[in-house]
Amino acid sequence: MSRDFTLDKYSELLDVLKSNYTTQRVVDYLNSDEKNRKNIAILRHDVDKHPKMSLSVANLEHSKGIISTFYFRTVPEVLDIEIIKKIEKMGHEIGYHYEVLDKANGNIQEALVLFRNELDEMRKVADVRTACMHGSPMKKWRNLDIWKDASPKDFGLIGEPFLSIDYSKVRYYTDTGRRWDGEKYSIDDHVEQTKDHTVRSTDQLISIIEKKIHNQMLIQTHPQRWTDSTGKWMKELVGQNVKNVGKRALKSKN
Repeated sequence: MSRDFTLDKYSELLDVLKSNYTTQRVVDYLNSDEKNRKNIAILRHDVDKHPKMSLSVANLEHSKGIISTFYFRTVPEVLDIEIIKKIEKMGHEIGYHYEVLDKANGNIQEALVLFRNELDEMRKVADVRTACMHGSPMKKWRNLDIWKDASPKDFGLIGEPFLSIDYSKVRYYTDTGRRWDGEKYSIDDHVEQTKDHTVRSTDQLISIIEKKIHNQMLIQTHPQRWTDSTGKWMKELVGQNVKNVGKRALKSKN
C-alpha cells in the first residue's frame, strides 16, 4: 500500500474527483444557483504554515485543470506575497484565513477592527472575496464568534464557509489530525452533521467519491501535510501524532 498524505496520493484523489464531480472554488459555489448544485466538490485549502507546499498543491491542481480556494493566514511566516500572486494567477481563489479574536484576546470589537485592517492589506495583494476562520487549539476563543454582531457582507465579502454553506446538504471532509475522521482531535475545524460512514484514509475517501455517495461535498486540506519528501512526511506524521494526543486531551476537558 502506498503512503498516504503524499502529493502522489493527492494526485490520485484529484483524478477521481475530476472524473466524478465538478470541482469548484468556495467563491464559485457561493455565487452559484442552488438548483444547479449537482455533483459538486468544493476544494478548500487552509494555509497554516509552509506556503511553498501550498504552491506545490496549486501547481498540481493547475496541471489537471482544477482550481480551488487557498486561505492564507496573515502572519509573516505564511503571508508570502509572491507565492500568493503565483497561486492566484493560476485561477485559484485567494481567501483570508482570519484569527483576529485570538489576536484580540477575545475582544470582539477590537477583533472586527483588526479584521478590516488585515483584509485591506490582503486585498492589496489579491482579490479576496471570501474569508474563513483559523482554528487555534491552544486558544480559548473561536474566531467564528466575531460574527455574532456582524456579517461578512459588512466587509464586502461574499461569505464565510463555516457560515455560508448548508452542511445538511454538503458533506464535509477535512484532513485535520492527518486523517479524514479526525473529529475527535478537532477543536474548531468541524461542522455539525450526521456522519453516515467512517473515512480515515485517502484511499477510503477515493472509494466514496467513486461511488458518488454525496451530491455535494467539501474537501478541506492543509497543504503542509501533503509531501513526497520522506523527511518532511515523517516530520509531519510524528508532529501531528503528538498534537492529536494534546488536542484529544483538551477536548475531553471541554
